[in-house]
Parts: sequence; C-alpha cells; structure tokens
Amino acid sequence: MDFTLTDEQEMLRSAIAGYLGARYDLEKSRAAAKSDAGWQPAVWRGFADELGLLGATLPERVDGTGGGPVELGLLGATLPERVDGTGGGPVELMVIAEELGRALVVEPFVDTVVLGAGLLERSGGEQADAVLRRIVTGDARVAFAALEPTSGATPHDVSTTARRDGDAWVLDGEKTVVTSAPLATDLLITARTSGERRDTAGISLFRLEFDASAPPAGVEVHTYRTIDDRTAADLVFTGLRLPADALLGTEADGWSVIEPTIAEATAAICAEAVGCMRKVLADTIDYAKQREQFGQPIGSFQVLQHRMVDMYIELEQAIAAVHLAVHSLRASTDDRARAVSAAKVTVARAARFIGQNAVQLHGAMGMTEELAIGHYFKRLTAIEHEFGSTDEHLARYAALTRP
Repeated sequence: MDFTLTDEQEMLRSAIAGYLGARYDLEKSRAAAKSDAGWQPAVWRGFADELGLLGATLPERVDGTGGGPVELGLLGATLPERVDGTGGGPVELMVIAEELGRALVVEPFVDTVVLGAGLLERSGGEQADAVLRRIVTGDARVAFAALEPTSGATPHDVSTTARRDGDAWVLDGEKTVVTSAPLATDLLITARTSGERRDTAGISLFRLEFDASAPPAGVEVHTYRTIDDRTAADLVFTGLRLPADALLGTEADGWSVIEPTIAEATAAICAEAVGCMRKVLADTIDYAKQREQFGQPIGSFQVLQHRMVDMYIELEQAIAAVHLAVHSLRASTDDRARAVSAAKVTVARAARFIGQNAVQLHGAMGMTEELAIGHYFKRLTAIEHEFGSTDEHLARYAALTRP
C-alpha cells in the first residue's frame, strides 16, 4: 500500500499544521474546554472561513443542467443541490483528523463534519442540504443522538420510538453520551418506527433544531464534560413533537445511512489517535533527552531506548491499519467493516501502550494538568472506547472472517 500523499494533500496537512501551530495554544484550549462555553467559537469560524476545513470532504458541485445529481462525496453519495464543499475524499479526511489529533482540538469536527454531514449527505432532501450548507459556512454544529442507556456501544439497539400523530411525529425515549450536544444547533436522532429492539431494519432518522440552553418542549437535557475535556449530554424525550419533514431519508431504512457513516467516523477518530500518538511519542523522546538521572540523560539508558522503540513500532502498526481502513471506506460493506474493526483494535492497543508508557517515562508529572502528556493520554483513553470497544471490534472482525 502506498502511504505517500499527493502534493495537494501535503499542502492541506501543512496548512492545517501551520494554522493550529500559530493559533491553537493547548493551555488556552484546555481553559476554554473547562469554561461554560466548552469550546472556542473563533477557532471554528477560522476552520470555515480561513481554512475551508468544514467543507473539505463535502461535494464541491452538482449537475446544474437539469441532468440530475453528480456522484460526489466520500462514499459516492449524491446531492440534488449545491453544497459548496471542496470535494475531498477519505485520504483528505485522514489528513485533517490526524492534524486535529496532533493539536488535541476539542471543537466538534468529527461529530459535525463526519457524522452529521455524512448522515445528512446520505439521507438527501432539501432539509438535509440546507443544514449541509450551514455546516460548510460554520453556522451549524451537529450532534448524533444514537446510544441509549441499555444499548452500550451498539447503535442499532434502539428503544426510542417514533409514531405518527396526524401530520407530526412523536418521539419517546432516552439517549446517552450525546457528544457535542451542548454545542449543537441540530440534533440527528435515531428512533424505531418498526421492528424489534436490536433489528437494523425499522430504524428511522430525525432532525431537531436544538439549543441545549433552551431545549424545546418534550426534551430534558443533562449536560456534562467528559474525561477528555469534551462536552456531552444525556437526553430524555417525552412526547417530543416533530413536523413531518423532520424525517430524514426513507422511513425505517435509517441503518443503510447510519452504518457507512459510523464506519467513516470510526476511521476518522483512528486517524485522530495517530496524530495524538505522534505528538506523545515525540514529546516523550524530547523529554528523555533532557531529563537527567545519575548524571546523564535518561534517554541514554538502553532499557528506556528499547521501550521507546516499542512505542514507535506500535505507532507504525497503527498508521498502517488506519491507511487500510481509510482506503477501504469505498469497499463492500463486509470489507469496509473488517478493515475498520482491524484499525480500531490496532489503534486502541497502540493508544494504550504508547499513552501508558509516555506517562510512566515522564514520571508523576505525566498526569498533571500542566503537562500536555496527561491531556493526550485522556483523549487516547476515550478513543479506545468510542464507537465500540476493543472486545466488540475483535468479535465483529472474528464474525466477519469466520468461514
């Protein structure tokens, strides 16, 4: 597999790295994450206006001649109207996510641009297109309400129900750990319109205009900050009334939209983890060169050199697995699922090994708020469990490869 980036992709990487290096200070970002706002709106605006990052992987054009939509987007989805993205693909997504991980960005890129825009793009329709255009301009932020108290990390385990009531839909149920919900302008909600609890058939997708500080009638919001300094909320829907056009895509066919989007988002956070691990390893090597014990740098001790070589090997394996997953996003459903699960397992193992050893090599200060290593370690720990644990992805990989 060729890991070489094109000149345009290298320019994208350099542009993001330069922007974040000059304007994304870790101390300020952590302070913002712990504030009531929970993020830096000016940074998000810069992503949209200065870097064009929020539309980098969305379609750049459609057929304006009346001949129908042009096939564009990460997985060949179609849009009936102009979106004004720049038409990047999976590799561009990997480059962006990795650089955001290297800078430990807390702004909701994956939730909005990968999950939110991916679901909207695949669902289609005027309502979805309108939100997509707002995402590109930085005016919309999306949260995906899928997991429930009894579902674990299984997104098709849906007990929330949606029933028709005249010209409206009425939703009842609970959603948990809805990341970025406190920042969101739009919620995308899974609800069951038919079928049994764990069926993939019968799931529908709905959009709700949202403001966590003033939730609509029928929505109860409990916000909190996660261990990795992100915002999240638990939501309770009680008789939530939505208009008929709140339904995205086809009723009861939401899983066909959700499955490839979650695969894409899983690949994106794996790439983000690679960026985190690159930074953690580089900082650990620099520290080992500076920290002295017994009159010499600890990096001169062979046993610690071996430890850092092991960290490097784990990182290289994770990089290879992420490339495989990213290049498999346009493959068949089973091939894509196998590659994404393999990447998730490999990255989770590497994240734990590199994170724990980086903290150990830094000593007690490795977990302090003042040192970057501790913050990266928390994010890597969260990524281990995001979109499914190591055990869940191992089980899925085994099931997909069983004769």
